[in-house]
Amino acid sequence: MLARISERYLGAGKTTLMNYILNERHGKKIAVILNEFGDSADIEKSLTVSQEGQQVEEWLELANGCLCCSVKDTGVSAIESLMEKRGAFDYILLETTGLADPGNLAPLFWVDDGLGSTIYLDGIVTLVDAKNIIRCLSEPTPDETQADENSTTEHAHGPHLSTAHLQISHADVIVINKADLVSEAELEQVKARISSINALAKIHVTEHSKVPALEGVLLDLHAYDQVDADSIDFASKGHSHLDPAISTTTLTLPPLSSAQLDKLDTFLRNILWTRFFISHPESEGVSVESAGSRPEIHRTKGRLMMQEGGVKLLQGVREVFEFIDAADVGASNDGASVDRGNGKIVFIGRNLVPAALQKSLEDYVLA
Repeated sequence: MLARISERYLGAGKTTLMNYILNERHGKKIAVILNEFGDSADIEKSLTVSQEGQQVEEWLELANGCLCCSVKDTGVSAIESLMEKRGAFDYILLETTGLADPGNLAPLFWVDDGLGSTIYLDGIVTLVDAKNIIRCLSEPTPDETQADENSTTEHAHGPHLSTAHLQISHADVIVINKADLVSEAELEQVKARISSINALAKIHVTEHSKVPALEGVLLDLHAYDQVDADSIDFASKGHSHLDPAISTTTLTLPPLSSAQLDKLDTFLRNILWTRFFISHPESEGVSVESAGSRPEIHRTKGRLMMQEGGVKLLQGVREVFEFIDAADVGASNDGASVDRGNGKIVFIGRNLVPAALQKSLEDYVLA
């Protein structure tokens, strides 16, 4: 299993969190791969491999210190090489620099079962600094400002999209650290702002990077082979649009036939791959530029009820998505029954217009 931990603001507590994970008695053999920059790299080398708190120095450097889509083969093969060299690990934590885009990284480890890889992506964890995250979301850094000015894409004309936005929007778990440095009111503002960007992510509030537990919080997330009914319902309730750059949108649809599921597959390919809407089956695709900027979807999750009685789960990161069979037709975590009458799809992204998305879905998939 592989989890990715990112840190938006230097000093948010990532190194402390790594130390806590590696020294906690959890009975797992964990490897940590660090892709760091700057003067802290030498300090963090000792965190690379740990078993039951016994640290073994084995520094694995990938390419030029950054693991991203341009070094896909090197990154995956390097991790598999580490496992062959040291023996199988229960868990691999991949830490990336604050400059890495999770949307480029996540699909690299989301591999087809037929490839037979021993590595699968368990989840993405983003660590934020409670004291500074609002500023990171609201005020672009000099590098981000320059990138916006040089950009010829539609991003240059819309609300600023920071690295913090990207890392929050792709996260399965968000750890708000240094809560002791802000007031209760400020902490609620931070949680509300984060939920407005990503209503699907589970939020944990910590001081000194001490998470309440490892299992189910940072480890064993199963974020890509499960879709929690409770999180889908929470995202569906609607959240304030505190952030103009990225938002969460939920679509509702009745139980689907197999033919309608095929249509939904085509609908998603158009939205995710070409960023076009389909208004009806005969249409080749209708651009939404007339209604504003085209949609840019970062995460997709859904629970789809089938007319024959089964449940399909939908998972997606950027252009990559898949349908999987649900193991359980889905009771919620607290044991309460879940409404099986309607399916739901949750999109997290940019330039999302709920009414337009819902109409396009109904016109094409349900017609």
